Amino acid sequence: MKNLRKLPVLLLIVSLVWSCSNDDDATTPPAAQPLNIVQTAQATADLSMLVEAVIQTGLVDALSADGQRTVLAPTNAAFQDLLDSNMAWNSITDIDNAVLTQVLLNHVIDNENILSGALAGNTGYRNTLASGPGGTNLSIFFNGNAGVTFNGSSSVVSGLADISTSNGIVHVVDTVIALPTLLTFATADDTFSSLEASVLLPNQGAVATALTNATPTAPLTVLAPTNAAFTALLNSNPAWNGPGDIDDATLTAVLTHHVTAGNVTSGSLTNPGTTTAPSVQGQDFSITLPGTNGNIADVTDGSNNTDIGIIAVDVQASNGVIHAVNKVLLPM
Repeated sequence: MKNLRKLPVLLLIVSLVWSCSNDDDATTPPAAQPLNIVQTAQATADLSMLVEAVIQTGLVDALSADGQRTVLAPTNAAFQDLLDSNMAWNSITDIDNAVLTQVLLNHVIDNENILSGALAGNTGYRNTLASGPGGTNLSIFFNGNAGVTFNGSSSVVSGLADISTSNGIVHVVDTVIALPTLLTFATADDTFSSLEASVLLPNQGAVATALTNATPTAPLTVLAPTNAAFTALLNSNPAWNGPGDIDDATLTAVLTHHVTAGNVTSGSLTNPGTTTAPSVQGQDFSITLPGTNGNIADVTDGSNNTDIGIIAVDVQASNGVIHAVNKVLLPM
């Protein structure tokens, strides 16, 4: 009887040992590792042309590396539109590698994981990894007031923002973002809409062409007046209700007085001190650092007006740089 009483206990011990043994034999599957940016693109059918471009340009390692970055990923349709823009381009392989590399890098904002919520309702600039004159990083302008657009041409595809990866954030966009020119920012940024309206007047074509056709090896620097600056200029003459009311020769002289040759970034200015620059119009203007009255720098124009301030600096285009000013410069 004593042995029979021990039997249930023995069975319980055997059962526990067997259960533990089975637990030891079971293999717990490892947790799935998040995909990096390149792997995410490879797993997305509508980004196959982007993957092809990344492989062709040798950027796989750079976009797979650990870190933080925000990538604007053009769809296949966006790349097809790019190919259709040039009769010599039938496939990604037809695009010059150096050009394609810079275009792709212009879609990468390094060291930041930027979520769409941070862009919504805001406008501003970031730097991309693309190179401008003198090795400067190109700027990119975002506008989050109605969806999110970049450089006035490329929009985030609805429902395809904020794709999280192991090394950054991806936003899918509907257009390949071209390397920006000076005119790109004048037209994309509503802060400069009056400047845009002036430059795009039929009789100011030479100015628009200069802002578009300046090159990385022959760049231009533009002191760009804000809308408020243009409004003050128009208010100075009762006959001027808009830039088109200013006679062509006067407006040309005023616009070209804001432009000087070279890629003159804020870091290349004398500080403290004054830098004098010959304008394309022919007369000099000067920039003095540090500025006063809240200005980053003070400007003296060809008419010796000294109440002009630079209020934003270093908007870098592929063919020059823009600094915003709060008053229109006037030549003599």
